[in-house]
Amino acid sequence: MGKNFIVGVSGGSGSGKTFFIHRLLDVLPANQVCLISQDNYYRNIKEVPVDSNGIENFDTLEAVDFVSFARDLELLKNGHEVNLVEYTFNNRNKAPRSITLTPAPVVIVEGIFVFSNPQLFNELDLKIFIDASDKVRIRRRIERDRQERGYDVDDVMYRYQNHVTPTYLKYIDPFKSQADLVINNSGNIDKAIEMVGLFLRKQLDSTDNH
Repeated sequence: MGKNFIVGVSGGSGSGKTFFIHRLLDVLPANQVCLISQDNYYRNIKEVPVDSNGIENFDTLEAVDFVSFARDLELLKNGHEVNLVEYTFNNRNKAPRSITLTPAPVVIVEGIFVFSNPQLFNELDLKIFIDASDKVRIRRRIERDRQERGYDVDDVMYRYQNHVTPTYLKYIDPFKSQADLVINNSGNIDKAIEMVGLFLRKQLDSTDNH
């Protein structure tokens, strides 16, 4: 293992990546882990591609600033803090927060395109794919987008059918086979959290002893 241990967490929209990561962070020392999320690297709303109906499509590779994403990961690996402004997906009811990412021995890189972008993929020491059934992912997407992004149900379903599903089939699901660990997040994931947490604590112990 090098200076940092880089963990990639990917999976379809609504698979429960955020839930899994928060549970994982709860069992790891707070000052030993840093999370960098794709959600804060979407392009300015004016630069996000639109579909044939003029609807912004966040579920496309062109919507993400991968250059900045990879640059900031490199900064963290080299011991530098990264300052960001939270991306709110054009939600006028949500005030963006200032975010400071602090370098740590374990860096978690999260996002739907983390595996499909070669520059990010090649940095990963452990690749975790969070899986869930289509039915579960739709339900979670509806709940999240209504609460966090201010979309109504019709808007969520339109995006899911026209943006999310085609992207999942083309850019996300094919990379499941390249993951080191696939976790089914349709039900209880306590065992998976325990296993991954134990593994990462061993990595931290290994770092402390070198």
